Amino acid sequence: MIRTLLSTALIALGATATTAVTPTTAKAECGEVTISQMDWASGLVVTAVSKFLMEQGYGCKVTTVPTATVPAITSVAETGKPDIVTELWVNSVQVPYQKLTDEGKIVTLGDVLSDGGVESWLIPTYVAEAHPELKTIEDIKANPGLVGGKFHNCPVGWACRKINDNLIKAHGLRDVEGLEIFDHGSGETLATAIAAAYADKAPWFGYYWAPTAILGKYPMATVDIGEYNADIHKCNTEDTCATPGKSAYPAGKVITISTTAFQQANPDVAELMSNVAFSNKEMGEVLAWQTDNKASPDEAAVYFLTNYKDTWGGWLNEAATKKLGALLNN
Repeated sequence: MIRTLLSTALIALGATATTAVTPTTAKAECGEVTISQMDWASGLVVTAVSKFLMEQGYGCKVTTVPTATVPAITSVAETGKPDIVTELWVNSVQVPYQKLTDEGKIVTLGDVLSDGGVESWLIPTYVAEAHPELKTIEDIKANPGLVGGKFHNCPVGWACRKINDNLIKAHGLRDVEGLEIFDHGSGETLATAIAAAYADKAPWFGYYWAPTAILGKYPMATVDIGEYNADIHKCNTEDTCATPGKSAYPAGKVITISTTAFQQANPDVAELMSNVAFSNKEMGEVLAWQTDNKASPDEAAVYFLTNYKDTWGGWLNEAATKKLGALLNN
């Protein structure tokens, strides 16, 4: 039933907009746009929502580019594409982000996660409650069996993988007897590991971030891995960090960027994307709904567009509001 209703809604959303935007006007108003399609849940929803609004409200022809944090910023630096990176976690790529900004090649459009992002090393709250002695990474090193004898690491290609690998070196985790470093192959297996642990009330220890459906559904306690130190964290983000150090992840600034050339050529679309912002509560609710209903990112976007009109209606300019008026007033 859910799938049928969403399919109907998706068709209705497209029909509403396409009556107002023809291929001819799309090319004249905006033209072709490339936007990132990050490989995690919130990034996929942001891209799906942004794509719909750009196409149906602003007449763009949008091509999504599957990518991740480091490949996206590298591609922008080397090729000037994609035109827009919809959900960039700045802490993970601070050096290239700042370099491109200083060179005038990119502009920051807005904070797409208005509350910021959170990255941590975590254990389930039921483990923390059962073992109050597990508060710091040193506590876990002394008692690896209490967390299952495993650290769940990020997948290859994710910015957090590079940072975690440097933190693992700094804390000497590979030298801890009884503690395995398990490198996940995808975000899906990392999320599944948390869900499986909760289902069995089993121990778990590893990295995760918010806002996500996982942390919304499964309460976790943060492990103290040291005070945040900007210089140490900066080194930890680099492949060439000679002396990895002990530093917590900073509170994350999560933004949308575009190339300067795109912003100058498409100021209306750039303004739209500067307005696109989800609170952690909103995004968590959408992602939890998506997980519970086994929905796709496009279906989650339909859910957001249908249920959060007061939020996204304020992102549009007057012309786009008129084009999407039937949907907003439905």
